[in-house]
Amino acid sequence: MSKLIAQAPVLAARLAAEAKPRLETFVKYAKVELTPPTLGDIPEIRNGISRLVNGARTGRWKETPVKEAWLNTLVTIEVLCWFYVGECIGKRHIVGYDV
Repeated sequence: MSKLIAQAPVLAARLAAEAKPRLETFVKYAKVELTPPTLGDIPEIRNGISRLVNGARTGRWKETPVKEAWLNTLVTIEVLCWFYVGECIGKRHIVGYDV
């Protein structure tokens, strides 16, 4: 046990050295991806929604490649799973509400 305690500073330094590049990458992407939309983003969001609605009306969604459709399916499943997890956390029960 004392040997492990003696190695703790070395292990901590190694862990910090290994984690630093990954943490920098995370912070780089988090600054871009996790920021709320600005007022300048609103027209782009509107254009995206109108393209989505137009594609649904014209049937363009039928031309989606299989790879892209599969990725869209996986993203949809992920969103639904996170919604379900949030529901379970919110109601504090896995099945049903505690009435």
